[in-house]
Amino acid sequence: PISISCRLLRQELPTASASGNRLDTAPKVNLIAKDGTCIEVPRPVIEKSVLCKTMTEDTEEDGAACPLPMVEADVLRKVVEWLRHHYDQQPLEIEKPLKGRFEDLVSPFDRDFVALETEELFNLILAANYMDIRELLELACAKVASTIKGKTPEQVREMFNIVNDWTPETEQAQMERNPWCTKQD
Repeated sequence: PISISCRLLRQELPTASASGNRLDTAPKVNLIAKDGTCIEVPRPVIEKSVLCKTMTEDTEEDGAACPLPMVEADVLRKVVEWLRHHYDQQPLEIEKPLKGRFEDLVSPFDRDFVALETEELFNLILAANYMDIRELLELACAKVASTIKGKTPEQVREMFNIVNDWTPETEQAQMERNPWCTKQD
């Protein structure tokens, strides 16, 4: 087992599930954020994270450490909130490509969960990708996709503060090679 000192132990987060009593008695895992913040989470809650599950599967020890040096503490708290909510209920499958409104394709909890500022949403995507939480990654990416759906390249650049470093000729060539980029739904 990995031994890491945590600055903040046993940070409690509300239990969103009706089966919270089972979680209270389950062995705990200490998720350790980039800044050393330690969030104690019941082991069953982290099962959706392939990274955390793999890092802690060799020990049944209560309080096993799972260092996450690429995840900021505030983002980790958000991830744990989602994991707790979905620990005993599978999130809705999100169709790909997105058809219809994002709000109609996900649960109210998930819709509200990803109603974030752009930077927070991208940090959530990075954390879900790093922690290998497929359903959360798909949810956050679907939110981004729904945000840019039907927008022109100029509108997308403005939304995400992307500098256009292409010449008009290069941009025109790309549009001709990828006509789907300008197709409006």
